[in-house]
Amino acid sequence: MPGRGFLLFTYPCACPVVCAYLVSGRLGPTERGRGRPHHIHMPDQRFDIVVIGAGIVGLSTAMHLTASFPRLKLLVLEKESRVAAHQSGHNSGVIHSGIYYKPGSMKARLCVEGAAAMVEFCRQHGIAHEVCGKVIVATSDDEIPRLQALFERGRANGIPGLRMLDGDALREIEPHCGGIRGLHVPGTGITDYAAVSEKYAELIAAQGGTIATNAEVTKLIQRAGECAVETTRGSFVTRYVINCAGLQSDRVSRMAGQEPEVLIVPFRGEYYDLVPAKHYLVRGLIYPVPDPQFPFLGVHFTRRIQGGVDAGPNAVLAFKREGYRRTDFSLADTLAAFAYPGFWRMAAKHWRHGAGEVYRSFSKPAFVRALQRLLPEITGADLVADGSGVRAQALRRDGSMVDDFQFVASGNQLHVYNVPSPAATASLPIGRTILQMAQKSFGLESRL
Repeated sequence: MPGRGFLLFTYPCACPVVCAYLVSGRLGPTERGRGRPHHIHMPDQRFDIVVIGAGIVGLSTAMHLTASFPRLKLLVLEKESRVAAHQSGHNSGVIHSGIYYKPGSMKARLCVEGAAAMVEFCRQHGIAHEVCGKVIVATSDDEIPRLQALFERGRANGIPGLRMLDGDALREIEPHCGGIRGLHVPGTGITDYAAVSEKYAELIAAQGGTIATNAEVTKLIQRAGECAVETTRGSFVTRYVINCAGLQSDRVSRMAGQEPEVLIVPFRGEYYDLVPAKHYLVRGLIYPVPDPQFPFLGVHFTRRIQGGVDAGPNAVLAFKREGYRRTDFSLADTLAAFAYPGFWRMAAKHWRHGAGEVYRSFSKPAFVRALQRLLPEITGADLVADGSGVRAQALRRDGSMVDDFQFVASGNQLHVYNVPSPAATASLPIGRTILQMAQKSFGLESRL
């Protein structure tokens, strides 16, 4: 993995002194983003709360907890050598508007709130971002009713500035775009979520929290009123556990003695880069009208905050939960998926759509044809293979995909099972929501 260097910190738990030592730091980019390694020494092995997972959701949760409870002794455990090593650092960097989500759902409410909060957070902390807007494009008559339904859904969700476009108005915004109608979403933006995650980590440290990397959780042992968390860096005792393990969240839940009603199924999204000579073809973000029966948005064009334009992703089953390449394979992960009744029920329902995604994965011409519906001028020579990301999708036994965010509290544990996109956009209000659940479930105000 890139980023082999690490940082060594001693974060205070009870004392006000913070010592930071840079041991080594040859930092490198991840496949879909950059991450700064964190590595610390912990003199105290007993904590009030342990948060498992230093992705953007776990870090936001820890940041809200340490800000609200300054005396709280909090530890974030991360199995990788840096924060944001997986979903949080392997994404397109879009600040989503919330237009796709069912009105009244947690996704819709937190995404709309989170988009505004993310832009303000980036502004306050000097993190690169841009509100560039996007267009959702209908390329055939049968997509126009779905586009209109999206417009109505966006208005119901309180998204400002939405505007339906005819073909001429669409090309005033995106001159090279194909399509017969469009929907302009001016509030959509882009940022670097690895950089956002690193800032969350800095604020956790400044507020007295501790982040331990290279600390994979191997066992959770319940005792009277507390939990022993065994990791590859030793054992830690805590009163409360918050599971934000993302792609591994269901397995961590089972370690804790819970039986989640879902299985995490990984889907890999593969990207191409638009060659620099063709960047002028895309001014902002260009998306297709999504299939409402499938949770993925279809291949699209996304400007990146570091420069360049992404084309993709597709969505194919990954045979390893953290498998970013087609050749990545885990027998345990594959058998777990294939042994789950819900997987086969999902496959039976979506096999035609899934077959098309697999075909595009192995056929660049097919991938290009899907993109040409949005930008007719694109050719295969304009695209070079780039990295990929893996989405953790919670799947029920009946084969249905969990559509909304899902958090479950049980005793002295709180498990975050389903926080796929737009979790990065909504990470600030998600962290606050988990804090509020923890306060209620754990009784933090009366006990700390």
